[in-house]
Amino acid sequence: MPDNAPQKGLIGRFLDAPVDGVGKTVTVAVALCLAGSMVVSAAAVALRPVQEENKLRDKRVNILQVSGVYEDGIAVNDAFASFEPHVLDLSTGEFTDQFEIETFDNLAAKDDPAIIRALDEDPAGLGGKMEAYRMVYILRDEAGAIDKVILPIEGYGLWSTLYGFIALEENGNDIYGLQFYQHGETPGLGAEVDNPRWKALWNGKKLFTDGGDLAISVSKAVGPAGPDYHVDALAGATLTSAGVNNLVRFWMGEAGYGAFLERLKAGEVS
Repeated sequence: MPDNAPQKGLIGRFLDAPVDGVGKTVTVAVALCLAGSMVVSAAAVALRPVQEENKLRDKRVNILQVSGVYEDGIAVNDAFASFEPHVLDLSTGEFTDQFEIETFDNLAAKDDPAIIRALDEDPAGLGGKMEAYRMVYILRDEAGAIDKVILPIEGYGLWSTLYGFIALEENGNDIYGLQFYQHGETPGLGAEVDNPRWKALWNGKKLFTDGGDLAISVSKAVGPAGPDYHVDALAGATLTSAGVNNLVRFWMGEAGYGAFLERLKAGEVS
């Protein structure tokens, strides 16, 4: 190269480099990766509101279904407007206005140390702790009286935490329905918690005996309390069935919604 030839810059030297050279190959690969990651990140940010809306809609569909008011083609948000959301103080069984209804979220509350309490016993497999407040839902009849209450429940099965809802009649004792909206149980076995035939077994079952003892159970054989308090265990899914039994009994018991159910049975919830 002549001494007086102009010196090429970085871009010029890059363009003159062999196409199959290591430097150019690595540079192009890195550039493509960066461009691709930017596109993916932008898409994730842009789609987040849609994802959150779909998650909220799915949750509302499950509440409508477990309450028996869902129909195909129904306007979900319009139907859900019939439900009253309340934040419940589990220790007192009373509703609280300490939180904003629009922003309170049961799952997000698990990350707030200010409202988490330790558990002396943890049969539901909640990691030894739980939130002290829960969002619950009330469905009223045309006269304005309580028709059903819908309570979120969760607990560990065989492979995963099962998240769902249980719907109770206004007496706080009769079960209208139970279903899970999120879990990772084994297809064909534990995942049969989603089977409509098994879910239908819960309808009409009772939680408490006339003496006030919590008697509902999921098991292979009918217990001493009788068939009104018994739901058949899932065939071939012993541990998942035991998990459902544990979580339902936990949430319906003293550490869960017990105080609220006592007030509901006494007619003190308006």
